[in-house]
Amino acid sequence: MRTARFTLDPAFTVGEVNPRLFGSFVEHLGRCVYTGVFEPDHPTADEAGLRQDVLDLVRELGVTTVRYPGGNFVSGYRWEDSVGPVEDRPRRLDLAWRSTETNRFGLSEYIAFLRKIGPRAEPMMAVNLGTRGVAEALELQEYANHPSGTALSDLRVEHGDKDPFGIRLWCLGNEMDGPWQTGHKTAEEYGRIAAETARAMRQIDPGVELVACGSSSQSMETFAEWETTVLKETYDLVDHISLHAYYEPLDGDVDSFLASAVDMESFIENVVATCDHVGARLKSKKRINLSFDEWNVWYMAKTQAEVSALDWPEAPRLLEDNYSVMDAVVFGSLLIALLRHADRVTVACLAQLVNVIAPIMTEPGGPAWRQTTFFPFAQASRYGRGEVLDVRVDSPTYETKRYGEADLLHATAVRAGDGTVTVFAVNRSRTEPLPLDVALNGLDLSEVVEHSALADADPDARNTLAEPERVVPHPVDGTALEDGRLTAVLEPLSWNVIRLG
Repeated sequence: MRTARFTLDPAFTVGEVNPRLFGSFVEHLGRCVYTGVFEPDHPTADEAGLRQDVLDLVRELGVTTVRYPGGNFVSGYRWEDSVGPVEDRPRRLDLAWRSTETNRFGLSEYIAFLRKIGPRAEPMMAVNLGTRGVAEALELQEYANHPSGTALSDLRVEHGDKDPFGIRLWCLGNEMDGPWQTGHKTAEEYGRIAAETARAMRQIDPGVELVACGSSSQSMETFAEWETTVLKETYDLVDHISLHAYYEPLDGDVDSFLASAVDMESFIENVVATCDHVGARLKSKKRINLSFDEWNVWYMAKTQAEVSALDWPEAPRLLEDNYSVMDAVVFGSLLIALLRHADRVTVACLAQLVNVIAPIMTEPGGPAWRQTTFFPFAQASRYGRGEVLDVRVDSPTYETKRYGEADLLHATAVRAGDGTVTVFAVNRSRTEPLPLDVALNGLDLSEVVEHSALADADPDARNTLAEPERVVPHPVDGTALEDGRLTAVLEPLSWNVIRLG
């Protein structure tokens, strides 16, 4: 096979990686919360009911931001149900997922969970603009963030949380363009309420960072027109606009599935163009950044039937996709797409964190383990900090039904503050290894520190309760750095991390 090539030069960069790019998402959906992060009767549970085995894996994963409490759930969310003594919290019907919400895990427990992940774990709170509005958003903000001396801040103190939660990053609703959303709105209706809410929240705290709802996918009929209309109302009031995208092999089309990141990069670039067009029309010097606050591989085709069959249970098993090696390679490629646009994608949230289309799985009363997708995220979070170098690949290609001609190589590189460089690369070929040749210009690098790959002779191999370590990254031999050139061979259908020092 022809060799894939690219050049790395510190003079040509994309931008600095915002740590928020490695965020995740906890929604009251299925077992993400209950028997996921929170299980008071579990042998590892701490005094707050949090599973310490899950906390350990979340720390290893390297999550920096956690979006909460939804998702579709937020459009029926009453924040006041989730605070105060647990025994006094009401049970509610969750229309989004036809489940019963007990509210045993609420706002205070979410903040406690974040603090136990570590000091770099930041809250990202969504407000309900589906069935509620400006007043409720302001009440939540006052309860969460005001130090004391008002009815709602003093109520927080009375509930046992003396210190404010310090939530800086807020989502103004969720997927309001979607007809499935409780309280679905037109772009005009949503733009108006988002602007009113943003303006009011900034009256309490001018320093809040706000995310307006963008399109739920690039395939929505209202895509781009929705962003244009919403931003005309909110451009000077918000900091980010959201993007959501999920990928699965449709009709058995694996070749297109492997090229999913082609669509993700197109989505990002089209939203950037739309934002900048609105800014130009408004003659504004402000730049709107992107919050890709839901992304993943998700086998959605079976979800509607699962949800429709429910009769209001507590924490049912929903969306518990078990990921294969092939899924993990596509997942890694999506991470590469985000890094390649780090100049504009400044927030991203893997949906979700535990059990629900998640990198971490648990059994009630039993173990927790890593899915195949855990490893690309953990490696990217650990080694993808710094400045993204501009990577323009010269690669063999293949044909796809959905995206036309696609490169077999998908790659990016990040230069850390100490001058070391990490190359992240995917070989999309299912059958052939891919030789790689990288020219290194102006980079003081002398050795290959590590080359690891996630690949397997069986692309359907996956980690399960019975075999929790069936798939793990393995070292790759033969990768060399000589005379300013990196040479390697990427295994078929593989996610690769090559660290240079």
